[in-house]
Amino acid sequence: MRLSSDTLAELPAEVAVPAYDREAQAIGIVHFGIGAFHRAHQAWYTDLALNAGEHGWAICGVSLRSASVAEQLNPQDGLYSVTERGGGTSTTRVVGAVREVIVAPKDPEAVIARIALPDCHIVSFTITEKGYARGNDGSLDISLAEGSFYPLLSEAFARRQAQGLPGLTLMSCDNLAENGQQLDRLMREWLKAKDPQLFDWFALNCTCPQTMIDRIVPATTDEDRAALEATLGLRDEGAVLTEAFSQWVIEDRFAGPRPRWEDHGAQLVTDVAPYETAKLRMLNGAHSLLAYCGLERGFNFVHEAIADGELRQLAHRLMMQEAAPTIDAAPDQDLAAYADSLIDRFAEPALQHRLAQIAMDGSQKIPQRWLDTAAWHARRGDDCPAIRAAFRAWLAHLADGSLVNDPLGDELRALVANKGPEAVADRMTDGRFPSELIV
Repeated sequence: MRLSSDTLAELPAEVAVPAYDREAQAIGIVHFGIGAFHRAHQAWYTDLALNAGEHGWAICGVSLRSASVAEQLNPQDGLYSVTERGGGTSTTRVVGAVREVIVAPKDPEAVIARIALPDCHIVSFTITEKGYARGNDGSLDISLAEGSFYPLLSEAFARRQAQGLPGLTLMSCDNLAENGQQLDRLMREWLKAKDPQLFDWFALNCTCPQTMIDRIVPATTDEDRAALEATLGLRDEGAVLTEAFSQWVIEDRFAGPRPRWEDHGAQLVTDVAPYETAKLRMLNGAHSLLAYCGLERGFNFVHEAIADGELRQLAHRLMMQEAAPTIDAAPDQDLAAYADSLIDRFAEPALQHRLAQIAMDGSQKIPQRWLDTAAWHARRGDDCPAIRAAFRAWLAHLADGSLVNDPLGDELRALVANKGPEAVADRMTDGRFPSELIV
């Protein structure tokens, strides 16, 4: 028997379920990229707000490519479970914030119509770095953008403008440096090229706040689903497993109404940059180091890699001696305590976070995770031994090729094979500092 609205009553009493009338909730958020992370993070916070009595913030999820999440959630009426693990215990609750999932290539009109409705106030994104269709120089690649969210949004903007509806908050929740500013710039580039009559409407009516998101969410395996089914007595194809820790820092700059996420742990601030930079360069930077160095040593999971004394020392060095000096910390940020907490989180065996998952799309992640830090030190004549070791492990990962999953994978593997590591370093540093500083 599968999880759904009709089977909620069959769950064990200790599993929390939505305490609000889901059918009465208008869809106020359209979210692009409804993968496991969104379901364990933004949708989780939104479900807490709905449980607290807020109205009008149900979520329409949009998949830009695969129909797999729609196949998981739509037969379950959008319901799925979030299981938090850590310290030898676990707790599970059912999240009801997602009302539907639309597969954009199959039904683009349904996506446009949802965004164009008066009830919609926020469009959010977890589409990974490559989903923003940037070219090598960071500008919008129009040909790539044609297959992403840009055409859908611009058509929805046109309909909202024609109906006299207010603008929208566009909220990137991806690990992208200055994600709000980048989204704003890229959207303007699209409109200037494709829909110039909407450029001023977007500039005057829409906002793109910066965000920082932090929660470790491993990919759910078939074994995870089977174990959960044995516990719940129901099959949940959309199940998500995560850690107890969660953080969400949001720039308080919205075009219209929003849920009171801050009542449930989110932080509304005027400047996200210190939190974002710390997360990208410390957590994500160390994660990528552990991924490539750990895979090179034959490990499969983060907790195995961090248990290796040499890799643990490298990860801590990257965070405290290389990344931390580059960060202008906010008054409430203790970077040393943050690094210690990250080591503890990485060491949690219950999460089973696969290194191969973190290693995906390295060409898109490495610039903000490692190279921004290395460039800061290069300007001061300093070296970054941990980043150098991590970069060399990434080059070995490319050369091996067996686990490479990267939009530039073929190009970079060819560079390694035909021209050597220096050519890849030149390609990645893009002239910002001498490539010999990392190879």
